[in-house]
Amino acid sequence: MCMDHKFKCKCQNKEINFEFKNDILPHEVIASLYCPNCSGDMAFDPKTMIADNGWVIEYDMDVAKFMSTRMPKQHAENLTPEVIFDNNYCSWLGIYPDDQHDSAIEREEIMAIAKVNPRKYLTELRDWANNRMDRLKQQGWRKAHERFA
Repeated sequence: MCMDHKFKCKCQNKEINFEFKNDILPHEVIASLYCPNCSGDMAFDPKTMIADNGWVIEYDMDVAKFMSTRMPKQHAENLTPEVIFDNNYCSWLGIYPDDQHDSAIEREEIMAIAKVNPRKYLTELRDWANNRMDRLKQQGWRKAHERFA
């Protein structure tokens, strides 16, 4: 089970959903969130932060380490912001911050085809999903890259 929580970035202009895999880490593990507008004014610390296409998440690594006993041993022993994000212990809900909203809008257009031509709908849906992941990978989203690794 994955829990999700909303967080606002430092400039308060964006509110983003995060997922917490198996509820292993609490939401307090997020120390700060920076959108592309407010990330330019902060000093990046790779020991506590991860960057993803202009967005920066700062983790409270003390909280993460304290709760890491519930993680697989290889993750707990090598705990970094990358391990936390890439294994979905605390990462975007979706491929990128607005993914849930954007993909729902994109799918709506394809859903209309289902009533008229179910076979074409299945083809369109498959093509959309593949093309979308290629596009997100080209845009540099971290989760899109890991899906192809």
